[in-house]
This record gives sequence, C-alpha cells and structure tokens, in this order.
Amino acid sequence: MTRTTPRTAALRAAALLAGALLALTACGSGGPAADDKAPAAARIPTTDVVSGIKKDPAAAKLLPAEVRQRGTLTLASSVGTPPGTTYLADGKTLAGQDVDFADAAAKVLGIRLRREVAGFEAILPALGSGKYDLGTGNFGVTDERRRTIDFVTYINDGQGFAARKDSPLKKVTSLKQLCGLTVATGAGTTFEATLEENRHLCKEAGKKPYDVTTYAESGALWISLQQGRTDVVMSTINGLRYAVKQQQGLRFLNEFKRLDVGFAFKKGTPLAPAFRAAVNRLKKDGSYGRILKKWGTGASAIGTSQISPPEIR
Repeated sequence: MTRTTPRTAALRAAALLAGALLALTACGSGGPAADDKAPAAARIPTTDVVSGIKKDPAAAKLLPAEVRQRGTLTLASSVGTPPGTTYLADGKTLAGQDVDFADAAAKVLGIRLRREVAGFEAILPALGSGKYDLGTGNFGVTDERRRTIDFVTYINDGQGFAARKDSPLKKVTSLKQLCGLTVATGAGTTFEATLEENRHLCKEAGKKPYDVTTYAESGALWISLQQGRTDVVMSTINGLRYAVKQQQGLRFLNEFKRLDVGFAFKKGTPLAPAFRAAVNRLKKDGSYGRILKKWGTGASAIGTSQISPPEIR
C-alpha cells in the first residue's frame, strides 16, 4: 500500500483544484468568454515582499536565549489553496499569505524557519507534543482552542459560505437555512465544529437536518460542489473569495462569522511575546500592508497583534 504523505496529499489537492477550475471555465450557458483566464495555479502572486525586511534587535531579544543561539525554529505548514498556503507550479515551492507572514516574522527576529508540510488536523496536537515549535494553517482563535494552544494573531478572517450560482441561497445568516442541504467543509476545522455543534437547530425547527461532508483535500471539496454532490461550502472568508474569482458558476454568499487568525504554539510558549513584537514591527514598517496587498486581503488587517485574545463573538 502506498503511503500518502502531507505533501502528496497537497499536490493531489492542487491537481484536483486545477481540474475543477478548468472544468468550470469550460462550463456555462454561453461557453467560455473571450477573457477567460488560466487556471488558478498560474495566477498565484510571486512578488517578493519579504527579503528586504530587517532584523529588529528589540523584538529578537524577546526570544529565549537558546532559540537565539540555535537560530532556527521548526514550523508546520498546512497546505491548501490561496491565499493561505499552496504549491507553485513547480510542485516544490510553497507560497501564500501564511508563508509570507511567517517568513517576515522570522526576518524581524533574525532566525530561520525549518518548514515542514503537515495535515491541518495534525498540527495542533503535534504542537502540544513538542514536534513543532509553531504552526500555520489559517488557524482561527477560538475559546476551545485557547485552552490548549497559544496564538499570536496576524490577520482577521473567519467563516463564510459559497454556492453555485443556481443555488436559492443568497445569504446565510442562520444555520437553519442549511436544513436539508449537504454542506462541504474541511476536516478538523472550526467550520466542521460549528456545523456539528448546531445540528440540533434543524430538529428544533421541525426541519430535516443538514448533512456535513468533510474533505481533507480542498480540490475534492470544490469538485463536489461543482458536480452537485454538495450544495454549499463553508470555509474561510478569504479562501472562498479567492476561489470563486477563479471559477465560473460559483459565488461567494456572505461572511458568517469573523475570527482572529494566528500563529499557533504550544500552551505556555515563551515564543509568543517575540512573535507578537515581530508582527507589530511589520505593521510599523509597512511590510504588513504590502503582504496583504499582494494577496488581496486588505480587509483582514488587524489593529495590533495579540496573544490568545478571546474569541470574537
């Protein structure tokens, strides 16, 4: 039996997504328009917004002495689709907003990151065991996660919905609007947790419960929506907006709930103050805004970085 590694799974997801994009570009009542664009992989921005960032001695001094001496930290990256983290066309190079923010913070702190690709649902438990020093994967800061994980915030994203253009859904303001539908979402995410925790709403309203179908690979998730096997996707606001811009026949419905997003660490980590200082330094020198501009996520800017703030309600 062939073992599926995080990298091969991510590459498979990228291939599935590219296939979904190509299929959707070829669909539509009027056929492909003259200005139809290439698959998403060809449109991932590659502008360098990190290499010119300088070390900030004051922020670096906040690192534990052994980290300053060693000069490296191990980072676990969950790979999905832009603007989060994805592979470029070479199948080797990682790119995305999370990549840029982690690399930028490392530059400020004067350290190097040893980046390893890991499954989204595996990263947080691995932080607790000490396998990784920190993790990225558009991890929303929730009160449940704060019990076992420390976060240093760098953007504000959250939960949203997308559907096919022929869907009767226009805006989801209550999960009761999903009753009787099949909802696609990522495995091990806050979206899955939110959906599972609120299944009772349909029963209490005398309606047929919604079904939740989870996917470890984002490409398969979008294909399920395209092919009508699922009715609606619940995912990150930024990820949904990016995806529907690349695909014909789909539309972003609305923001459902905002969440701060942060670097994830083992509970009680001594690294948090240094990374908070690094993010705030990036805001001060303009690098923060350049990263958001590159990925088209200006609406996700935060005022200041915080360590494990309460969940946004």
